[in-house]
Order: sequence, then structure tokens, then C-alpha cells
Amino acid sequence: MEGGGQILRVCAALSCITGTPIRVRNIRAGRSTPGLRPQHLCGLQLLSQMTSGLLQGSEVGSTHITLEPRAVGGGAYTADTHTAGSVCLLLQASLPVSLFSNQRTDLVLKGGTETELAPHSDYTLKVFKPIVEKFGVQFDFDVVKRGFYPKGGGVVSVSVQPIRQLQPVVMETRGGVARITGTAFVAGVLPIKVTLMLMLKLTLMAVRLAVTTGGCLLASSALGKRGVSPEQVGVAAAEALLGNLRHGGCVDDFLQDQLVIFMALASGRSRIRTGPPTLHTRTAIHVAEALTKAKFTITKCEDASADANASASDSYLIECDGAGVENTDL
Repeated sequence: MEGGGQILRVCAALSCITGTPIRVRNIRAGRSTPGLRPQHLCGLQLLSQMTSGLLQGSEVGSTHITLEPRAVGGGAYTADTHTAGSVCLLLQASLPVSLFSNQRTDLVLKGGTETELAPHSDYTLKVFKPIVEKFGVQFDFDVVKRGFYPKGGGVVSVSVQPIRQLQPVVMETRGGVARITGTAFVAGVLPIKVTLMLMLKLTLMAVRLAVTTGGCLLASSALGKRGVSPEQVGVAAAEALLGNLRHGGCVDDFLQDQLVIFMALASGRSRIRTGPPTLHTRTAIHVAEALTKAKFTITKCEDASADANASASDSYLIECDGAGVENTDL
């Protein structure tokens, strides 16, 4: 399926939670640089530390690994990619595992907070966090320092409370758009006064967030780069958000796959209305069903959306009878 780092994150996290040893082969075989990259290696090493596990094949470029986890232990851990590798992707793997510890887990994650092809820190804080808390998850996420490509150097502090069992989530009615907000970030060495005056012309990253009357949160972002005008960055972020609003789903395309592991672990049936399932989502479902007793179904919605501007034909319902994994250490 997707064939990238997501398979590692999902299967390694589920391995640690269920205590199932895993062997992963042909890692990122279809990528231009096959094998583990620093951020993937960093995430695997973090999970191995959190479970006092045995990790083999742990080197950059490795195309196969084995992980034999032991008990999940709370406490304090630090993970540093030493690159602009995404700290939010490190969180994707470590947060579910932290929930099944016997005590609070404190994480310091270092790398890129705003990077391409990964959730950025504001998305994690303003969209992912409030939605995943519907499952019963409790965690704090603080951005200590932002880190951009190519230097990285960003730092986030995360504190996770363990949970006995995750509860299912139902999100089927999006409602209309109540408000849309936008944020622009800049980075560089300009004096602060100049930066403020020219912010819209020097946008490094643009973020758009929509809040609906049904309590849903959908967002998009675009990252600036050499040769791309600030106006293009803003337009790209806006167009991506509009695309997510048109399909009538309760979550955006970027959140779909991030919720799969929580749906799989929860006790009971979760139902979430989305846009067309992404390849990342289908991949996460494939791995979750292989490593847990969870069962997923994807059905195209035929009913009209609560939002007259949305298209029901592009709306899908992802349902999951969760495995009901229980934290027996609490």
C-alpha cells in the first residue's frame, strides 16, 4: 500500500501496546532513498526505550528491522532526530504507546515542528489534540521552540496520562462552517519590526482552520520555499481547506489515518464520516487489522450532507469495531 514510514509507526506502536514481536522488511523500498531515515530510526529507538525492548536493524538505511517489546513503562524520555525530521510524526508513534503505560509519560521531542509531508505543530495542537481527546486521551503538547527545514532544532514537550481503555467516537454530522481563521509564520533574521510589516509578503507557512457548527475541526497548511511567492503559499493553503470542506466529512484528509489506531484500540464501534479514504488511511487500516482484532468497514455515503455546499458523493463512513485493548497495569 503506502509503503512508507507510516507502516513503521503504526505497526511498531501496536507491537508495543499488544506485546507482539514484529519483523518489517523492504522498508521504504519504493522511495528514492530506501530504508530507514533518521526520523524513522529515532521513532523506533524511542519505542524500544519505552518498552525496554530489543530492536535489531537499527541503523540509517536499514531495510529490515525486528522489534521485541516488553512492558510499556512511563517516565521521561527524549528523542532527537538531529535533523528537520518531524516531531509530530514521532508523536504519532509514541502517543498511543504512552497511553498504555502504568504511569505518566513525559516526552521531549526534537527536530522539525513545521515540515513538508507531515503534520505541523499547530495542526497537532488545534486539530489532532481536541479530536483525539474524544477517545478519552489526555495529553499536554507545548511548543518550546519552532524548527523549520533544513535546520530543524525545534523542541516540543509532551505529557501523557495513561488510560484504562479508549472509548469509541462517533462523528457523522459536520454541520455548517461557523468560522475560518488563518495564521502566517515567518522565520529568518529580519528585525521584528520589519518582519511584522512584511509578514504577508514573507510568509514561510500559512495555516487555515475551519470550525463547524457540529463541533468538527478541519485544517490545511502550505509551506513556503525558494521560488514560491507568499501569495502562492496562502492560496495553496486555502484551496486545500476548500477541498476538504466540499466533501462533507467531519475530519480532513490529513486526520483520517491518524485516527485509525485509536479506533482500532477502542472498546466499541467508532463511526467517522470522511472524504474519500486516502492511501495512508487504507494502509493504517490494513496494519491495524493485522495486529489487532479490530474490524473496519468503509461505506460510501448516499445521504445529503448537513452542509448545502458539500457533496455527499465524496463522503464516506469509516466504521470500526474496536479491539477493546485494556491497560492492565492501571
